Amino acid sequence: MSEHIVIGREQRILHLQFNRPERKNAITRAMYSQLAQALNDAAQDPEVRVALITGTEDCFTSGNDLQDFLAGGELNADNPVVQFLMALMTFPKPVVAAVSGAAVGIGTTLLLQCDLAYADDSAKFQMPFVNLGLVPEFASSLLVPRLVGQVRAAELLLLGESFGAQQAAAMGFINGVEAHPLQKARAQAERLAAQPPAAVRATKALLRAPLMAESQAVMQAEFKGFGEGLAGAEFKEAATAFFEKRKPDFSSFS
Repeated sequence: MSEHIVIGREQRILHLQFNRPERKNAITRAMYSQLAQALNDAAQDPEVRVALITGTEDCFTSGNDLQDFLAGGELNADNPVVQFLMALMTFPKPVVAAVSGAAVGIGTTLLLQCDLAYADDSAKFQMPFVNLGLVPEFASSLLVPRLVGQVRAAELLLLGESFGAQQAAAMGFINGVEAHPLQKARAQAERLAAQPPAAVRATKALLRAPLMAESQAVMQAEFKGFGEGLAGAEFKEAATAFFEKRKPDFSSFS
């Protein structure tokens, strides 16, 4: 059991917290496995009506742990990363998120699978997949253009541009900017937990249904491209440069 994911239950709310501040809450496969198991258990537990996802006070998550990813592993149904993505995408109950500080890669794309999300002005969002020699994940190559349009999506996904909380709210990644996002997210989760549970689940299913099949199909294509990227020279150069604290050099690649 990883101590880097804190799991709590209170007032019919499942609270999942990234808790690896010494590494800016970078997510390992062990952490993904614990998240997936908690979500899958909660999906079947009638005592859980809402999931709340948070980070630490000054960081949501800096994304995937690159060292862990360098260890490899095929992106198939047995991979903890895939298990988490599917668990969150298909979670039948509302998911609320509170974001402070960095929300990089999966830290941004998982918000597309949440039902409500709030951030404070310290939040910085980024999807730097191409910068790392990889392709987008979590159906973001489908959902981001639908959310912000093709032109803006190109800036966010091809250039990996970062954006703040006010921009995130304007584009629809989050519901709003709050001085105390965890307090707001908790209050909204409590409101949802007090709602008629069957009606809430049915309404979420209706809201998600139009894109669900398409999102799952796109994710399969992303898994293929992401796995190829992880095994490729571009990712190795990007990761090596990251650990050597230098700018990656892709000039010799074709």
